[in-house]
Amino acid sequence: MTSPSMTENVPRHIGIILDGNRRFAKRLMLKPWKGHEWGAEKFRTFLEWCFDLGIDEITAYVFSIQNFQRPKEEFDFLMNIFKQEAQRLLTPEKLDELKKRETTIHYIGRLWMLPSDLQELAHKIMDLTKNNGKRAINFAMAYGGREEILDAVRRIAEESKEGTIEPSKIDEKIISEHLWLESAPDMIIRTGGEKRTSNFLPWQGTYSELFFLEKYWPEIEKEDLVACINEFSERERRFGK
Repeated sequence: MTSPSMTENVPRHIGIILDGNRRFAKRLMLKPWKGHEWGAEKFRTFLEWCFDLGIDEITAYVFSIQNFQRPKEEFDFLMNIFKQEAQRLLTPEKLDELKKRETTIHYIGRLWMLPSDLQELAHKIMDLTKNNGKRAINFAMAYGGREEILDAVRRIAEESKEGTIEPSKIDEKIISEHLWLESAPDMIIRTGGEKRTSNFLPWQGTYSELFFLEKYWPEIEKEDLVACINEFSERERRFGK
């Protein structure tokens, strides 16, 4: 497997739907949510692959609004993992590494739905990395694409009511500026075998190239990412033209 050359053909921004953790654990005859531990470890490795390949932005779909319906034991397990990962990002060594790599961290979604201690950690990370530079890691948590658009419309309506936005001037740019994430991914990868985007970045991903992998998220390897990027570089992106 050849690595893609560091050219404009390497996507600047990748969206990733981390699917298959529970099914991977079940296959190993373990409690379903134990797979989330491997999933968190794999994501750290995935980020290193992306940095090595010259990708500047990664948006990871890690917890949807619909995921709040999961069993309490699994929910609590996931929240603990998210807290542990956030605390790891707040260590002096990691903060220094993020600064050297010019990487900001964003959490996007209805963060108010998350446990208060996790919200506090998320906001602290965002504040401490906000001036780091050109690269970005976006964690979509308590996220839903339709909900993102709905919340944006509500904010625009409020501003219109206050007179700060003229209704006739509302366009795609204004809507994008009111979303949780303004940047659009060049490609979206989903692991786990499902062939749908499941409410992930419906506005931003309109022209994203889609890749669906059969492997469960903990099984993905760098060669899988490279294969997607190589295919991406060969696709003709016409944007409706």
